[in-house]
Amino acid sequence: MTPDTLLRRINDYTNRADPYPLYAELRENGVVRQDDGAYLVGTYYEIAALLHDPRVSSDQRSRKDPDPAFTQDGLTPAFIRLDDPEHDRLRRLAMRPFGPPHSPGRIDALHGDITRIAEELIDAFPDKGRIDLVDDFAYPLPITVISRLMGVPHEDVPRVRAWTNAVIAGFDPTPGQDPERRRQEARQARIAMGRYLGGLAEERRSHPTADLLSALANDDGPEGRLTPEELMSTAVLLLIAGHETTVNLITNGMLTLLRHPEALERLRADPGLMPGAVEELLRFEPPVQYLPQRSPLTDIEVAGVTVPRGAPLILVLAAGNRDPRRFEDPDRFDPLRKDNQHLGFGSGIHICYGAPLARIEAQIALNALLRRLDDARLAEDPPPYRRSPILRGPRHLPVERDATGTTG
Repeated sequence: MTPDTLLRRINDYTNRADPYPLYAELRENGVVRQDDGAYLVGTYYEIAALLHDPRVSSDQRSRKDPDPAFTQDGLTPAFIRLDDPEHDRLRRLAMRPFGPPHSPGRIDALHGDITRIAEELIDAFPDKGRIDLVDDFAYPLPITVISRLMGVPHEDVPRVRAWTNAVIAGFDPTPGQDPERRRQEARQARIAMGRYLGGLAEERRSHPTADLLSALANDDGPEGRLTPEELMSTAVLLLIAGHETTVNLITNGMLTLLRHPEALERLRADPGLMPGAVEELLRFEPPVQYLPQRSPLTDIEVAGVTVPRGAPLILVLAAGNRDPRRFEDPDRFDPLRKDNQHLGFGSGIHICYGAPLARIEAQIALNALLRRLDDARLAEDPPPYRRSPILRGPRHLPVERDATGTTG
């Protein structure tokens, strides 16, 4: 194997359970050109610099050979796929009803709801036997939270899940499958979800409610409202990103804690340590492993390598998060780690829009699980993983409980 096959090996499902040796190989080789013309970057300081570099574009139309998975999905691009100034305008319009300074209390107000949903899900666990922490907890918690936040009726959540699965599958680079069929299904799902959310937004314009979708549809800020097309793309982005990465954060978090019983017991004894532990989980097992959609607007030099204008530039966040030049003993999980400026939510102008919500959900979820499941142990290690190498996390996380355990 040679460095120019690193991305192919990272994407190979057989390496999904432990891609970290490949990330170490990437760091050792510096910036690595792949046989398809893409350039991989896996070192912390180079990734951080590129995330803040205005010469690096997130717009696939800047590439010499744009990826149709990003450019042919039937809706106007969401702000995550655009550059400034258009990115900045759309992101600010989306942020007005979501967070500070215009809506500083919206996320904090969800704390009670998130806690109640977590407790209700745990109440439904069997007293003994096997539980799938993905299907029984880590997926229903964030999808319920984001659906309520957006104003999606409970009975429509299964449709949202089906659409989301199809959209995510459209970015799956797994070899041996028909990529065009996946892209076509993803396009159809994104269009269907956009039209559905656009219809809900139209209802909210004539009958406003307290949810985020209504606020996006009716907000008359100094720059005006989102157009109907912009609202559909923004709503699809918020709904998908608002739960997909959080599922991985919670699931990877519990898997890591169950593999590190001393850390688990320390957090169980002192729940106040959980905010720092979540930051370490974002470093140690980030829910987004790499960013595949960057490209330079001009020839740029990265660690002594010239990356030509328009070439695919892939930033491997998970590799940067374990760079020994930045983090001491980076392969050790340390919930008390200091100076933990990880790349788990990215950085720069495209830093994760929903990071405040994801942090709160993960903190509440993991504290609730540790408090209520005092007898859980992994039933499979490694567990079966999702297909995606980008949004990496267990597809199922089966744990066993003894009859003597408690849920109180």
